[in-house]
Amino acid sequence: MPGGGPRRPAGRPGGRAVPPVVLALRRLPSPRLTGLGAGLFAAASMFVIGCLDRLLFDGSPLVYGLLFLPVSALTALWVREADLVTAPIGVPIAFAVGVVPIAGGPGGLGGRIMAVVTTLAVHAGWLYGGTLVAGLITSVRKVRQMGRRQRTAAAPRATQR
Repeated sequence: MPGGGPRRPAGRPGGRAVPPVVLALRRLPSPRLTGLGAGLFAAASMFVIGCLDRLLFDGSPLVYGLLFLPVSALTALWVREADLVTAPIGVPIAFAVGVVPIAGGPGGLGGRIMAVVTTLAVHAGWLYGGTLVAGLITSVRKVRQMGRRQRTAAAPRATQR
């Protein structure tokens, strides 16, 4: 039956079909950033998003917050396994960097600082949400890493018996 039903990859135990979503995700780039690189990626991305938000949406906190969530997820996915702890730390800093363009405030440095602090306080829900996303993703990655290490350490012991 040509073209009917899901295709089963050859040589795979159990013959389970791979969903198209998984195949599409595997084709995405998978850079491995250092802790500093991940922080810089997040900060630069959020600053650009903040500037574009100010320009296109007049500094909408909703748009900024919604775009902060995928940046948090990408930061947590792209950081190296050795630097997993840095993603949930760098993401809130990136949020604060990106808030500067959308905060507004009266003229002068003091007014700008107060506007940034007020914006951070009022929109802390987005900040906590993005940090939670990054924390959950890095926690899952760390648990998977520990499981892989445990399996590879147990494999030589099993062959020695």
